[in-house]
Amino acid sequence: MRRLRSPLVILLLVIPLVGLLLLISDGPAPKLPAPPEDAPRAVVALGDSTLSGEGAGDYEPGTNGENGNWCHRSTKAMINKLSVPDLAKTFNLACSGARAANLVDRPQHNEGPQVPKLLEIARQYRIAAVVVQVGANDEPGFSSVVKDCAEAWLRANVTGCSGALATGWGERVDKMVPKVAAALKAIRAGMRENGYPDASYQLVVQSYAAPVGRTVVHSLRNLGGCPFRGGDLEWVQDKAVGELAAGLRTAAAAADARFLDLSRAGMGREACSTSGTGDGEWFTRLKISWTDLSDEGRSAHAMQESFHPNAAGHEQFARCLSQFLQTSDKAAACVADPERNLRPVPGAAIGARAAK
Repeated sequence: MRRLRSPLVILLLVIPLVGLLLLISDGPAPKLPAPPEDAPRAVVALGDSTLSGEGAGDYEPGTNGENGNWCHRSTKAMINKLSVPDLAKTFNLACSGARAANLVDRPQHNEGPQVPKLLEIARQYRIAAVVVQVGANDEPGFSSVVKDCAEAWLRANVTGCSGALATGWGERVDKMVPKVAAALKAIRAGMRENGYPDASYQLVVQSYAAPVGRTVVHSLRNLGGCPFRGGDLEWVQDKAVGELAAGLRTAAAAADARFLDLSRAGMGREACSTSGTGDGEWFTRLKISWTDLSDEGRSAHAMQESFHPNAAGHEQFARCLSQFLQTSDKAAACVADPERNLRPVPGAAIGARAAK
């Protein structure tokens, strides 16, 4: 049996260790990286097509199919239309088609993930707010749903697209929630590592507006405008975007983020809600780029802009977001005022989905 070391030997080993610990604890804590004190204030957008500016046109060079990059970042995107005091710069990192993983660690369209780019900006600018709009391309597959609804009209499907989705839509949303929550927590963690306590900037999660609804003019329910069945239009407006918004509010709460509900923001301004050419609408109708359709390398994206907010829609969403950023309300909903301009109304946001 091994002999125990004498108390004197143990003491001689412990004393230097205790001294080292005291020296470390008495010294200054390591300083976290942070932007310069006089750095200009900036707001950064992360997410998918709704934030990138898909449908608004005037896309930034390099994001309109060049070298396979279809992020479609528009100079008219809502992030570029913000009106916030003392704001020096806005950065649009959102990319059309992005999923939650594309924010954190998965590249897309020959670009790296979005959060590392945010952190690079955070070391040069003082971040006032990070605006996130993502999740629709995860399990809900909202873009695919819109496509399925159009195909249901084309094939004269009696039940439409909503019949098959009515019972499973909530499950899709529930599967999305932890992925968005994880992306938001990754933003929080990265910002802390770069000298930003949670309270030093705003983290805002936005939901999605319905691009079409029951106001679609019947004569435009065709390939010249909005090829959808009446029941499907009602389902998108009354159920799909609302449940999606509730799920996103749940994800926002998991990261202690603010929440801006856009689910009713486009009511009366959806695509094909007027009988004219679309003036006054905030969303693009079915749009086909015939030039892209005749180009083998671009044909798959010839209808990519369809049923996304147009430039007028982005102006209005920017108006609502600008006002929300200047409040302390934890949540609000973008609702039209008597002049039909959007404004954030506290207490009007949809409630979070019940935990599963």
